[in-house]
Amino acid sequence: MPEADRTGGRGLSGPAPQAPRAGSTPLAKAGDSDTETYAHVFVTNIGGAGMSAVATLLAERGHAVSGHDPAETTPFVAPLRALGVDVATGSEQPALDAEVTAVVVSTATPADNPAVVDARGRDLPVLHRADALAWLTSERTTVSVAGTHGKTTTSAMLATILDTVGVKPGWVVGAPIPGLRRSSAWGGDGPLVVEADESDGTFLRLATDVAVVTNVEPDHLEHYGSFEALVEAFRSFLANAEQRVVCADDTFAGELGQEVRAVRYGTDPSADVRIVDPVSTAEGLSFGLVQAGSPEPVPVRLQVHGMHNARNATAAVTAAVLVGVPLVDAAAALDDYVGVARRFEARGEAFGATLVDDYAHLPTEVAAAIAAARELDGRRVVCVFQPHRYSRTEAHGRDFASAFTEADLLAITDVYAAGEAPRPGVSGKLVVDAVLDADPAAQVAYLPHLDDVVLWLRQTLRPGDVCLTLGAGDLTTVPTRLVELSTRAR
Repeated sequence: MPEADRTGGRGLSGPAPQAPRAGSTPLAKAGDSDTETYAHVFVTNIGGAGMSAVATLLAERGHAVSGHDPAETTPFVAPLRALGVDVATGSEQPALDAEVTAVVVSTATPADNPAVVDARGRDLPVLHRADALAWLTSERTTVSVAGTHGKTTTSAMLATILDTVGVKPGWVVGAPIPGLRRSSAWGGDGPLVVEADESDGTFLRLATDVAVVTNVEPDHLEHYGSFEALVEAFRSFLANAEQRVVCADDTFAGELGQEVRAVRYGTDPSADVRIVDPVSTAEGLSFGLVQAGSPEPVPVRLQVHGMHNARNATAAVTAAVLVGVPLVDAAAALDDYVGVARRFEARGEAFGATLVDDYAHLPTEVAAAIAAARELDGRRVVCVFQPHRYSRTEAHGRDFASAFTEADLLAITDVYAAGEAPRPGVSGKLVVDAVLDADPAAQVAYLPHLDDVVLWLRQTLRPGDVCLTLGAGDLTTVPTRLVELSTRAR
């Protein structure tokens, strides 16, 4: 390991990147000393983003895979079937085939799921999704990207870099990557890029060689119990990896990075990989990267907006360097990166306004998305926000007080439950009250239902506006509805 520099970080000239684990044992049945492979894996809730990714990796790795999802269809069903995966959908779950040798479940899979009950009765292993991913990550060099926000974009950027330079990566990302056309792939013999989910602590099970932490902010406290416990989980995630990358601009990630001698990136003067001279245009964002000890900046050009994306890109470039990609090549590989679904995604035009949809559902994410919209030629920003989950709104509703200050007009919907039961006194009105308490003159409307939102936007939008829909729920359907209304009105 290289000597720590005076900032507590480390340079990019560390040990040579670890080669893929040669001769590693195949995915093996738990408890079997003869490493009998899981010849046929059944995946529950297979139509979801996370479970379909595991099914994809297993299928492309050579396992027989089948599964069931209660939804009649999802965007992931057709791609799975194209891989030869036997997918059943609908309310009636078929009996477990005799050939099945293991079952993979998610946190949402109930204990009385028929496949789980059958597997237990047949003494077959029942694995959590994270355990299956842990075995898969043990097969090859793995870069795991974690953080309260930014991990989907950072993972997608890193996968794009590695694919562009020809190292044949695999990836598991929470949204389809337009340039790669998929959200997951086993790939070739290059590194495996994994978006590491901290929500339930399962990211600690991954066999991680390079750990990336984009930021650490209070979230998922219903699982961890306290912010201190969440920080400790991120500390363990970093400590378990051979090489680490953290954002120097984030308070808690930066502190953890100094503790574990990570490579630190960002605009902070102490960063090992520093962002300099950012310039925003209508086409995107450009900036330079200065590596510690090398004064000449390396140019980076992005077709996406916002300083948060400059940081995401720098995290991806830094991780790519640690697995053997030259800095100049990694930076150049981002020239054609065009983003991922629901991350400042252009959704067309309606009534002369530009529609942009973003997954932002935490205060820092919301502020970053609005700041990026503000960069678009100084146009009026009309924002709609859908709070996500009653537990999160109860815990963080007041934290949104100053998140919308750069929006010209704001509407708040009611809470998207995401499967949670309502809580007394918890609604989108908590966010509205927080905004008005901070700024009584703020132009904010409380529109609980999406039909109300569509009507309000129809009456409010003007040519040249940027209409920004923010949230992790079904608000994402609104841009499509607006485009359809606008088309009919012509």
